[in-house]
Amino acid sequence: MNVVTRFAPSPTGQLHIGGARTAIFNWLLARQAGGRFVLRIEDTDTQRSVAAYTDGILASMTWLGLDWDGEPIYQSQRFDVYNAAIDRMVEAGTAYWCSCSPEEVDAMRETARAQGRKPKYDGRCRERGLGPGPGRVVRLKAPLTGVTLVDDLIRGPVSFDNAELDDMILRRSDNTPTYNLAVVVDDAEMGITHVVRGDDHLNNTPKQILIYKALGLALPAFGHVPMILGPDKKKLSKRHGATAVFEYSDEGILPEAMLNYLVRLGWAFGDQEIFTKQQLLDAFSIKALGASASVFDREKLLWLNQHYIKEAPLDRLAQLLAEALARRDRPGADQEYLKRFIPLLQPRSRTIVEMAEQAEMFVDDAPAMDPQAQAKFLTEEVKPHLAALAAIFQAADDFRQEPLEAAAKAWLDENGLKFKAVAQPLRVALTGRTASPGLFEMIEAMGKERVLERLGRL
Repeated sequence: MNVVTRFAPSPTGQLHIGGARTAIFNWLLARQAGGRFVLRIEDTDTQRSVAAYTDGILASMTWLGLDWDGEPIYQSQRFDVYNAAIDRMVEAGTAYWCSCSPEEVDAMRETARAQGRKPKYDGRCRERGLGPGPGRVVRLKAPLTGVTLVDDLIRGPVSFDNAELDDMILRRSDNTPTYNLAVVVDDAEMGITHVVRGDDHLNNTPKQILIYKALGLALPAFGHVPMILGPDKKKLSKRHGATAVFEYSDEGILPEAMLNYLVRLGWAFGDQEIFTKQQLLDAFSIKALGASASVFDREKLLWLNQHYIKEAPLDRLAQLLAEALARRDRPGADQEYLKRFIPLLQPRSRTIVEMAEQAEMFVDDAPAMDPQAQAKFLTEEVKPHLAALAAIFQAADDFRQEPLEAAAKAWLDENGLKFKAVAQPLRVALTGRTASPGLFEMIEAMGKERVLERLGRL
């Protein structure tokens, strides 16, 4: 079977992590089978669709490494195709024109609700044989009895009573197609074999199955992915932190960490937590997706991100760090210099932003001084010791960690001093902070000129 999947976001907002996870599952399913992965922009809601959101969706998918086949398809450019399908349904008798106004339909629903029945359109135009006219819509002639079965790849069989379903509108009075009609026509024409999407679409699936049948089309396989919950077990939202993919990128999450984390959110492969993209392609199975909602764990994402930061090559980290520093009003950082101290920051950084926060003390001409640390450690009593160490560093021909530390230790021994007498003062003098990577590793990375310049300011 030639597997064809699709991701079909609506550009009424940014790509959020729930949508990104769905895109990843579809991408894995297609790529694993050597099939096709289609990107379709569902922009039929012209009032709410925004081009900038489309650009953001494409950029977010590219950042995640999700490539698609062919050009993105835009539903707003395909209204003629949808209307032709609706015309065929009317001609075949599986759809009909309806002249009922929205107010009349609302009254039908209220009557049904008052009588304890399902509030829906009552079908009064089903057999009237109407044609086009002002204010008229086209409705599906849905079956009145029986059930519609969704054989869900993730949830198993789910049945819907046809008596509960509506004669849904296929074409609005302004001649635009409705969502469910457009989706079915597109999926059929594009040869989509597997429709994998969020479980918020499950109630749309029986409606779409009825449209498939009305058009005489073969059904794809359907799978509905459970939602992502926040730590409080409620629907993930802004109150839980960032939810749009680009926000995580701005926070310094690496795309491979996000990809790895989102796949594992609802899918398991034994106890393995860390996967390369190729390992995901080898191991992923839609049958292993859980049917229960997953809880977003930010700490686990940060743990994964730190792992990938430790594994990332220096050249890439230097570029990412330079970009992050530029966003913090420190443009033009020398990437070769950054590469000297990045290894000291990798074990201490869960995100690129955290790395940039720590890197400021290395790249600033005069690092911001913590007033309390300055008062506590840079006393008049300790300044002569720092001046003596500066002289030792000035005389050093080999500015590497080991010889510098040995020379400093020899001077301390000669003067009957413990290392702690100068360690924190030296750290504060060089960085303005009381916490930093290893002192002499840091001094080597800074280089002689920068170290002497900072000590010379005391």
